[in-house]
Amino acid sequence: MNTPAITQEVILQPADNEALANLCGQFDEHLRQIEHRLGVRISNRGNHFRVVGTEESSRAGVRVLEELYGLAGTEALDPSRVHVCLQDASATEDPVPADAQTQDEITVRTRRLHIRPRGSNQRNYLAGIRSHDLSFGIGPAGTGKTYLAVASAVAALEEDLVRRIVLVRPAVEAGERLGFLPGDMSQKVDPYLRPMYDALYEMLGFERVAKLIERNIIEVAPLAFMRGRSLNESFILLDEAQNTSIEQMKMFLTRMGFGSKVVVTGDITQVDLPRNQTSGLRHVMRILDGVSDVSFSYFSPRDVVRHALVQRIVEAYDSEEPSDDSAGRDNS
Repeated sequence: MNTPAITQEVILQPADNEALANLCGQFDEHLRQIEHRLGVRISNRGNHFRVVGTEESSRAGVRVLEELYGLAGTEALDPSRVHVCLQDASATEDPVPADAQTQDEITVRTRRLHIRPRGSNQRNYLAGIRSHDLSFGIGPAGTGKTYLAVASAVAALEEDLVRRIVLVRPAVEAGERLGFLPGDMSQKVDPYLRPMYDALYEMLGFERVAKLIERNIIEVAPLAFMRGRSLNESFILLDEAQNTSIEQMKMFLTRMGFGSKVVVTGDITQVDLPRNQTSGLRHVMRILDGVSDVSFSYFSPRDVVRHALVQRIVEAYDSEEPSDDSAGRDNS
């Protein structure tokens, strides 16, 4: 039995030809993206839009059009932005209203960029970082965990909330055997830390990052270098935390000194530890659950802000995950 088609109509106000062109995209690519994702048909005459589909999908289409039109007057829309709005519209929970005041309150402002969260989980993640001394961002690749944490660290440094940034990552091989690497210690560990360098360069520029590293205001280091230290007035980020052992996680968390903020990110579905070793991230999720002034933010495949196919890849792997892999590694 076919579900009857429902027509929803909406007039987007105020009428603005530039915002309408931004909403529709080049050759209406944004409208076609919405149609393909929601299974609807969209037509318009000026700012009067008609969405045809099932009752649920047509209502979702109207919500996406209204949200995107609200953004179209202030930012250039692209397929990734449309993708995030579609993710929110497809979510089971009520979408978060995108009023300008709320968006402004959670914008991360650095000297070169103003970074807005994409989706409700990114908003909650940034709010957790701002309001807690210890925050965790846990979820699949492509959800913006590391990028937003680095942005928060840069903003805190520029606002003089901290005196230095310490970016940490365990040097664990992702299922590869790299063998002997030539060069000094920095050259050996730099490949593991490249994602954080890339984010820093984007927000601060190459020359400024180099100067701050030279003055030790920004430190990028492997996890093993943290032992025995106490870090005061610092923003400390541990990335790829799923590849820490229980002992390493405890060691890292106890480095936090006075006036410091710690953010831990990781993806518990991509553990590269030996098969019978428990991930320190999985362990800490259990033992710190409910501890005051600790924030946990969880991301799902629908929060992926890379190519739309990445979300479907993550979902496909998740559906296959409960295997001997979890039994071997996560025996906590």
